[in-house]
Amino acid sequence: MKNGWEAIIGMEIHAQLATETKIFCACATSFGDEPNANTCPVCLGLPGALPVLNRRVIDLGAKAALALGLSVNETSIFSRKNYFYPDLPKGYQISQYDKPFSSNGELTIMTSERDEQGRAVEWKPMTIRIERMHLEEDAGKNVHEGLPDVDKYSYVDLNRAGTPLGEIVTAPDFRSSWQAYDYVNHVRRVLQWVGASDADMEKGNLRCEANVSVRKIGEEKFRNKVELKNLNSVRFMQKAIEYEIERQIEAHEAGEPVNQETRLWDDKNNRTRMMRSKEDAHDYRYFPEPDLQPLTVSNEFIEKVKSEMPELPDAMRDRFMSRYELSYNDASQLVLEKDLAEFYEAAAKASNNPRVTANYVLGDLTRELNNSNKPVSDSPVSPGNLSELIKTLDAGKINNNQAKEVLIEMFQAGKTADEVIREKGFEQISDTGAIEKIVDEIIEKNQNQVNAYRSGNEKLFGFFVGQTMKASQGKANPKIVNEILKEKLSQ
Repeated sequence: MKNGWEAIIGMEIHAQLATETKIFCACATSFGDEPNANTCPVCLGLPGALPVLNRRVIDLGAKAALALGLSVNETSIFSRKNYFYPDLPKGYQISQYDKPFSSNGELTIMTSERDEQGRAVEWKPMTIRIERMHLEEDAGKNVHEGLPDVDKYSYVDLNRAGTPLGEIVTAPDFRSSWQAYDYVNHVRRVLQWVGASDADMEKGNLRCEANVSVRKIGEEKFRNKVELKNLNSVRFMQKAIEYEIERQIEAHEAGEPVNQETRLWDDKNNRTRMMRSKEDAHDYRYFPEPDLQPLTVSNEFIEKVKSEMPELPDAMRDRFMSRYELSYNDASQLVLEKDLAEFYEAAAKASNNPRVTANYVLGDLTRELNNSNKPVSDSPVSPGNLSELIKTLDAGKINNNQAKEVLIEMFQAGKTADEVIREKGFEQISDTGAIEKIVDEIIEKNQNQVNAYRSGNEKLFGFFVGQTMKASQGKANPKIVNEILKEKLSQ
């Protein structure tokens, strides 16, 4: 809310479903192949070629819909959406319109506004109405090279034409760019979690668009909206929405028109710029696709998909908090990725110390993974190896600083905790008699400090701990050292 204005934002996400072949033909959906290598008469739109629906699209579409809280409709209809772009060889896109694959969903996310440094202020739950997720084919891709107005060439790559998409459309429920940011990240994670989409924005298999308008607080009527298109990162999307909110407020306050149009984000100049006027639904002249029958799914199919669904991240976060007594922040960090959550739980169960395990996974292990640019699935330290290190720490055989050093060596050399501890000579002295002998020698050599401590200078206790650890070359068990020192210094 700025100067009595509020933003009205609706989101559209196009998620490429993780099939090996396209939605209506057997061409591969692989990324990075030679231009126009993965094409056939169907996705080239050649006369007489007929589409055949890919069954795998329905399986993954149902997983995505259920994970996002949508209802899968018993019957849905494919339609022709007519428009003319160089990368749309048929002159129409096979999509869905008035009878989509799924609809009427609600999704609760955690969201927060940010401070000037982009740090979350306070996380709160927010429920988003998802109007629909319909299935459709993607268009191709225009590739441009050369300098404008000099030697500029445009090419058409149709490898992407016909890849299956789930288009997820929300109600205009967002009131800030950061709410939209948190929503897109949530959807990305859920789609990856259930295996419905790779949701990799760098490869273009997840793209988002924002419909942005503003109105005076208290107004009920919507003003003209602007569609922000081709947003290829969540951060760019947030910046584009923020800019557009400011631009529209300034225009309205100056009495200037805000036209319904499609705009692009110019990252170099940190501004949006006009692409084209925005079409309405009737401009696309939708009509049912005559070459495809209505799609019908049974209750048995839906129940089968539900039975195959994994535990979703929010449910796992809540379970980690109750079962393992983790904080909300720690549990939320652990479920950012499915592989990370599974790694943590395997290590926590084996170590029987879930809180310390969380500290090591989120701290030292994550740092090493980031430094080496490795996903947790490629970690040289397995959940079993990490649990053995934590059990060794809990047994008092090494201290916390040594454990951190051991973990780094385990990661870099691929060795077990026992191997590193033996090589470094880290195993702690837990023999009470041996530690008592060291403590007695320290007390004998430092009678002035002993007298001062017994006279009330309790800060000197750290001095005795340090001297004992130094004399033991850092191998004495700190817990036993503290117990023996307290007993002997109080005599």
